[in-house]
Amino acid sequence: MTDDAGSVDLFPGFESLWLEGPGGRAFARAGGPAEAPPLLLLHGFPQTHAMWHRLAPDLARDHRVICLDLKGYGWSAAPAGGPGHEAYAKRELGREIVALMERIGHVHFALCGHDRGARVAYRLALDEPGRVARLALLDIVPTLVQWERIEAHPGMNPHWPFLAGPAPGPEDEILARGPDAYYEGLLRDWSRAKDLSAFAPGALALYRQSWNVPERIHAMCEDYRAGAGPDRAADAADLAAGRTLPMPVLVLSSDAYLERGKPETALATWRRTFAPQATGEVVVSGHFLAEENPSATLKALRAFLAG
Repeated sequence: MTDDAGSVDLFPGFESLWLEGPGGRAFARAGGPAEAPPLLLLHGFPQTHAMWHRLAPDLARDHRVICLDLKGYGWSAAPAGGPGHEAYAKRELGREIVALMERIGHVHFALCGHDRGARVAYRLALDEPGRVARLALLDIVPTLVQWERIEAHPGMNPHWPFLAGPAPGPEDEILARGPDAYYEGLLRDWSRAKDLSAFAPGALALYRQSWNVPERIHAMCEDYRAGAGPDRAADAADLAAGRTLPMPVLVLSSDAYLERGKPETALATWRRTFAPQATGEVVVSGHFLAEENPSATLKALRAFLAG
């Protein structure tokens, strides 16, 4: 895939970075003063780095902001998964991201992730806490807890067991339905307005460009298969060992998606598992906080990062 005007317009003043790393070639946009504290932003499913376009320019006023396409998404490499799905395990992705950040001169950085990116973020922070100055998690609970909820309430978040199903079942079904129909349906279902009005045309164009590539459909399924296997196992081991996140942690959750109808709040879940000292806010939004309610999300992030 090649860069286009939509990407440039979404991140005025940002540069494009192509980085060679242990997981293959990765793409990122970077902006802000070179000497400013680094802030890495990791996107969610089924999006790309473009989801940060309403926050990144403001955050770049006093941070060196890096918006990375996760492996398998956007313009980053999308290698095939293996039997154990380790290539897309969040522990492996975290290691690869540390190497990428070192390549551009950052060994210690603030980290903010949404959805799947938040799962990479908290795993990286648990495995290498000395790397992460501050950690912001947008609209998730730990992977282990998520699977426990799904098992206790069959039918909740059906995309999790669907995408985690054996290959090539979900891949073939998505291609048969049409990737635009499938993924846009998720965007609608998870947004507060139940439509695509929150998503900028340029961002949607980049999402469509990514999710229409068969190798990336496979990669996204591998992401969820890893969630059901090595990611869940890593959470269980850390929980049993009593490991927690030592850095300041912010939990932002959506009132209309993550909090609706749940047995406990996202903040309470994190406090009883991996982040006993976490702070948090509930944002009036569907799942896509950074695009549906960028002003509230930005205000909370700026206050947290300044702390």
